Amino acid sequence: MINEIPRRTVVAGLCGIGCATALTSCAAYGSGTSAPAPAAPAAPAQAAGGAEAAAAALVSTKDVPVGGGVVFADQDVVVTQPAAGSFKAFTATCTHQGCKVGDVADGTINCPCHGSKFAIADGSVTNGPAKKPLAEKKIAVAGDAVTLA
Repeated sequence: MINEIPRRTVVAGLCGIGCATALTSCAAYGSGTSAPAPAAPAAPAQAAGGAEAAAAALVSTKDVPVGGGVVFADQDVVVTQPAAGSFKAFTATCTHQGCKVGDVADGTINCPCHGSKFAIADGSVTNGPAKKPLAEKKIAVAGDAVTLA
């Protein structure tokens, strides 16, 4: 008489072997051939007591061009400088279909998916198909550091 192994046991075992192989391959991918990612800068201590670390700067004011901006897709934020010394921030998610905006150029925040454009001063739509403006985000500017508030 042949011992029968339930089909679920076989499938689960094969899945486990496949997952282990994939994880091993992923762990080995690129090992030893590329430079390590740069370490994030340490957040400066707050002036009052230094007990808590201040929020890390998102960007330096000198890195945001006047009439332009910088997209931080990972933080879902776009920082713009519509006029010298005036900084604004908006969500980096396009209101049309949720794509991340790609860049800031010629006074607009631009979505690469369907061509929507938003004004750097207030996030309003300057070119569709988006119909809603980008939501404004709160930022703080202290010295030459722009941080999310």
